[in-house]
Amino acid sequence: MSLETIARRYGSALADVVLKTGETETVKGELLAWEQLINANENLQTVFRNPSIAHLDKENILEDLIAKTRPSKTTANFLRVLLRNSRLTELGDINTRFAAVLEERSGNVLAKVTSARELSEKEKAELRSNLEKLTGKRVKPDFSIDTGIIGGVVTQIGSTVYDGSVRTQLENLKEEMIGS
Repeated sequence: MSLETIARRYGSALADVVLKTGETETVKGELLAWEQLINANENLQTVFRNPSIAHLDKENILEDLIAKTRPSKTTANFLRVLLRNSRLTELGDINTRFAAVLEERSGNVLAKVTSARELSEKEKAELRSNLEKLTGKRVKPDFSIDTGIIGGVVTQIGSTVYDGSVRTQLENLKEEMIGS
């Protein structure tokens, strides 16, 4: 099973819970803090990844951390589930998917937009408008620059990629010419 599938399942399940309990922002913030804690501490990563360390020892470490940080019951239980299923070190990917699911359920979608150059505010607004027409939802774009795409724009919404880059068009043209 791919990491994207795993992250989607956990993120969706957690979104179901927090939307019912009204703890969305609390849990989101706590899980981001936990992600930073785990990422900043190589020893924690090693312990939680290492299959030769007894599960009971891992549980004790997690429970000590929970006692010190005192997260909400929902966050604590979610961390325990992740540990039980050996997914605690994948918290970053799960958090990313969790945030995307929350946005989607609120009628928004996140879009990663990569262009070869900085887009003007007018171009950004036009692109956002076109993406909203395409998806039927409010789009929250995250703009970045990659000069390697030569020109055009590559947009990713969820697992769908819209590639309008010059580099890809040139590669496709090359393949057509070779195949002829």
